[in-house]
Amino acid sequence: MFPVSDQIARRNVWVNGPVIVGAGPSGLAVGACLKEQGVPFVVLERSDCIASLWQKRTYDRLKLHLPKQFCQLPKLPFPEDFPEYPTKNQFIDYLESYSKKFEINPRFNECVQSAKYDETSGLWRVKTVSTTSHSTGRTEVEYICRWLVVATGENAECVTPEIEGISEFGGDVVHACQYKSGEDYRGKRVLVVGCGNSGMEVSLDLCNHNAQPSMVVRSSVHVLPREILGKSTYGLIVMLMKWLPLWLADKLLLIMAWFVLGKIEKYGLKRPKMGPLELKNAEGKTPVLDIGALQKIKSGDIKVVPGVKRFSFGRVELVNGQNIEVDAVVFATGYRSNVPSWLQDSEFFSKNGFPKAPFPNGWKGKAGLYAVGFTKRGLSGASFDAMKIAQDIGKVWKEETKQTKKTLACHRRCTSQF
Repeated sequence: MFPVSDQIARRNVWVNGPVIVGAGPSGLAVGACLKEQGVPFVVLERSDCIASLWQKRTYDRLKLHLPKQFCQLPKLPFPEDFPEYPTKNQFIDYLESYSKKFEINPRFNECVQSAKYDETSGLWRVKTVSTTSHSTGRTEVEYICRWLVVATGENAECVTPEIEGISEFGGDVVHACQYKSGEDYRGKRVLVVGCGNSGMEVSLDLCNHNAQPSMVVRSSVHVLPREILGKSTYGLIVMLMKWLPLWLADKLLLIMAWFVLGKIEKYGLKRPKMGPLELKNAEGKTPVLDIGALQKIKSGDIKVVPGVKRFSFGRVELVNGQNIEVDAVVFATGYRSNVPSWLQDSEFFSKNGFPKAPFPNGWKGKAGLYAVGFTKRGLSGASFDAMKIAQDIGKVWKEETKQTKKTLACHRRCTSQF
């Protein structure tokens, strides 16, 4: 006889509408838009809360990098009393209110193990494992549905590079998703690996808590001011893109950035040959919007160092042969999609977990498969996809429910229903 903790309960659930995998902003946006269309749905979330990336894997000082009007989800603007750049907690409050307003009730602690399209039945089979602290065992559920919406996003799993000697380093080593505040590093020498928005902001936060950060800048990077002449740089980009060709918008943007920030190359920050907008379109690399880190780099409070060659006990050797002593390492090396690990589909998604079709055509696949939050265009891109998906499903749903009402038959299913 198996012990109680090893008991496994298995069941099938018929979902009368789409299954949405992920209860982050993208999944919530799809849910709200489906509500407006009158389409029922189920949201599956592996964590125990909505927007787990924001709630559990972000640092305390984080704010939205873009003005709130570019970050709001469909059907509900931010409260008027919120600042231009809402804090992490304000954004979480907004998402909680959003979920409540549209009555989105995700099924938490349900980790999707696999999702496969059954060609025989023309339905999706989504298998999950549910484990909760108060549970006496494990529950395996197979959700059966006609539509599957992948909303796990671009940042499902953190990326930590394997660097020689890191196991021998001996000091604290964390990914940026585990970093909370520079208070924990006061007086310490900290190596921040990565120079994107997270790397810059973590370095600034360390500085503000009297730590001694060194930031690894391995390749070229575009740094832009968050605001130019009191106006949002992102808002300016949106305006330029409406009226000018990409190359000219890039040129004007870099001239204005030079005017505000000066020549950043002399501080070890080499700009890419490709302009910031062209680079974003071609490779999805987001420019850094500076909120104060550059001034700390100019003053020498944040040291810029080249790539890492290897670690040893309490030290790091850089690619230029220099050795520096460090007490801790923060990997601000980004995230990746986890879609290939559970979705059994090779046509719509590529091996890197992103739709093969570029924006704005990456939201719809075949056989009722959809993707939201993979545009590399932030929350505005996710909102765009969410509305498209809901309209597409809603159109079919309305046509079919009209027919169903005319010939209402009572056929009992052998599975439980949503």
